[in-house]
Amino acid sequence: MENHLQTKDWGLGLNGHVIIAGPCSAETPEQIEKVCLDMKNENMVPHIFRAGIWKPRTRPGSFEGIGEDGLKWMEIVRNHLNIPITTEVGNAAHVELALKHKVDVLWIGARTTVNPFAVQEIADALKGVDIPVMVKNPMNPDLQLWLGALERLQAVGINKLAAIHRGFSDSYDKRFRNKPNWSMPIHLKREWKGMEVINDPSHIVGNRAGILETAQRAINFGLDGLMIETHHDPDNAWSDAKQQVTPAGLKQILSQIDFKQTGGVENPGERLNDLRTAIDHLDDQLLDILQERFSLIDQIGAYKKEQNLTVFQSDRWKFVMESRTEKGVKKNLSEKFMKELLYCIHEESVKRQEKQLREADPVKK
Repeated sequence: MENHLQTKDWGLGLNGHVIIAGPCSAETPEQIEKVCLDMKNENMVPHIFRAGIWKPRTRPGSFEGIGEDGLKWMEIVRNHLNIPITTEVGNAAHVELALKHKVDVLWIGARTTVNPFAVQEIADALKGVDIPVMVKNPMNPDLQLWLGALERLQAVGINKLAAIHRGFSDSYDKRFRNKPNWSMPIHLKREWKGMEVINDPSHIVGNRAGILETAQRAINFGLDGLMIETHHDPDNAWSDAKQQVTPAGLKQILSQIDFKQTGGVENPGERLNDLRTAIDHLDDQLLDILQERFSLIDQIGAYKKEQNLTVFQSDRWKFVMESRTEKGVKKNLSEKFMKELLYCIHEESVKRQEKQLREADPVKK
């Protein structure tokens, strides 16, 4: 993949971790002004102001955005905060209107990223235009779709690019509105060297209480900024009320985050610490994957209980042990290590399922 311009080179005065904030949707000019004034009063002016103008909805009848009038209100942001503005575009018509009103940065939403035809339409509309574009991950965890959207934009000459990690649809995991699947943004950064990924904790957790923890994890994993939905009166927002924070809330969140360095190491003596930090990040990913695996084990245990099946299934265990060990050896992991690891995981799995059966049958307790 060819080089691209990072946020510091977009000509917008960006440096370090990029903070993008603003309401989920532009609702009224009074709302935009109030958010701006509260940001100024709290001394919490982000690097870029966001607001949705068109809101893709699963079913008709809900608020689908204010439309072009909202773009006119963005001048309020320039007057009060003098910072760049960004909004989502979903088709060529949106692009035309956004450019007409001099929007500084565009982003492509998750529902659009999943459709290569729509991404190509947007890319074609931007051919010959010098504007930064950010691409949210597709709703499903498909790295190639995410990369493909960025590639389509670069192919028409868009060279100011960044990605946005907003999580992935998962109907089974109720902890998140959109499951983070942290390995995906990390894989994107590995596949496309130098690609910055901005985390959107608002859409990942779906509630304001969980934003700080998710935002900190994003920074720990080496992501390059945050997009946090911010409204002067979140409870009465026209869309995504539960996940928006006030400017004061935004200030509190950011003040508690330990922002890590994302750039390269200037001092070779810090190389060891960098390697250890990378291991810490990978260990976090391993723990997340184990948590997901045992969540599935619990579902299997519940099914076995319903079907009156035994906890231990010898044929399945033999297949898992042999196939996983073979794969591990091919990845330069020793056979001894693989077998010991698999025995530990299997033992914990059996204990969890057995516990489910005991709790279901008082006689066995």
